[in-house]
Amino acid sequence: MIRRKTQRKAGAEQAVEIKGFDDFELKLGDLMRGERATMGKSLLDVQRELRIKASYIAAIENTDPAAFDTPGFIAGYVRSYARYLNMNPDQAFGAFCLESGFSVAHGMSEQASVVKSPRLSGVPVSKGPRDPFTAPNTPFAPENDGIFSRIEPRAIGSSLVLLLLIGGIGYGGWAVLKEVQQVQVSPVEQVPVVLSDLDPLAGAGAGAFGGGMSAPSAEALDRLYRPQALDVPVLVARDAPISTLDPRSVGTLHAPELPQIQTASLAFGPTAESVPQVVENLAPNLMMVAVRPSWVRVRAADGTVIFEGIMESGQTYEVPATEEPPTLRAGESGAIYFALNGKHYGPVGNRGVVTSKLPLSSEEIAVRYQVADLEQDHDLARMVAEAQTTD
Repeated sequence: MIRRKTQRKAGAEQAVEIKGFDDFELKLGDLMRGERATMGKSLLDVQRELRIKASYIAAIENTDPAAFDTPGFIAGYVRSYARYLNMNPDQAFGAFCLESGFSVAHGMSEQASVVKSPRLSGVPVSKGPRDPFTAPNTPFAPENDGIFSRIEPRAIGSSLVLLLLIGGIGYGGWAVLKEVQQVQVSPVEQVPVVLSDLDPLAGAGAGAFGGGMSAPSAEALDRLYRPQALDVPVLVARDAPISTLDPRSVGTLHAPELPQIQTASLAFGPTAESVPQVVENLAPNLMMVAVRPSWVRVRAADGTVIFEGIMESGQTYEVPATEEPPTLRAGESGAIYFALNGKHYGPVGNRGVVTSKLPLSSEEIAVRYQVADLEQDHDLARMVAEAQTTD
């Protein structure tokens, strides 16, 4: 083992004295920084609240009066900052003057109003390099950015693309406008009409005219210089002036024709007077007659039931005269007849058969059915005989 031997000197052991809190010298800047740290305020916070530059606050904490532009405002700054930190303003300003060697000058003196360099003003200047944390020019504050640092490359690229796009659209519009305004003349194989009428070989054998060319004929020159005929409008004369037209006889104001009044003469001889007929001849009444019991239903054109029930033997029903004929539904078709103009038509159908949707109009009954044969139906013959006997 290698051991290092050291020689002990006599009296090498010295007594180490332990220092207390009061043995250290507390300066004004340390107290102010401690109070500011206790309040949790930064130099920028104090600057916003007291309206004092952060460089001045740092100069007060560093007891550096050379950082102030005007020495006459140092007393007010120190007292305001001490009052902000809940310290005695007078004691703080006295400690500041004691540590920095600053003295208050008269208000009208040259030292109070003129800004001078520390060397000329007599303020002691610390030699050697300054600590950046104690420098009054606030090195912690962000420096001003340069001009080129604020420009982003992506923004430059986007601007260039936008400029190229605008330039391309403008050039395209200019090129299209230039092409539209151009007039191009291309040769056409079709010969003009006037020149086609002229024979290029006509008069070739005639005498020369103007260097071997023949003179054109008078007819060709006449066709060439003749003015073009204008289309003459065709004028069609009216039948009569407008003033002779009667608006009551033509147009929308023309009055409708009145119905003619028919006169009917009384059958009392040739000397009978003619009486005007003011009503229309009524259509013959259509009567429905039942010779045997039968269930019937008469329904109007709109679907409503006009008559419904069982018609007994000898019962009659007069069909109403409507614009649209009603329809009949009979359960016993062989028992229903129609009386029209003193004649009986029918029956509606065969016995035991149901008839539906039969139009009840005089024209339809006369077309569909024939005059009933009394020998075929004894009940009908008996009813007709009874009616004649009653009359």
